[in-house]
Amino acid sequence: MEKETKAACLKRLNRIEGQVRGLAKMVEEGRYCIDVVTQISAVRAALRRVEEEVLRDHVAHCVEHAIQSGDTADQRRKVAELMDVLGRTSR
Repeated sequence: MEKETKAACLKRLNRIEGQVRGLAKMVEEGRYCIDVVTQISAVRAALRRVEEEVLRDHVAHCVEHAIQSGDTADQRRKVAELMDVLGRTSR
């Protein structure tokens, strides 16, 4: 993972960690269910953004490297990995 992407992802994940702690506190306090669900949705959206950044980095470096290498087996493997993970994340 590129240095800049790694730093940005870690920053977002730390923020998400705080959001999850806030969610736990909301549940402990017995906050209104819709408010809790709204915050859960916000956390999920934030995680999706991190996921997109990691995938973008993967395509820009790992997949690109496989293409440039000329190694057909590696290219197929990288594309298959990408398709598998995209299939899982779209559910």
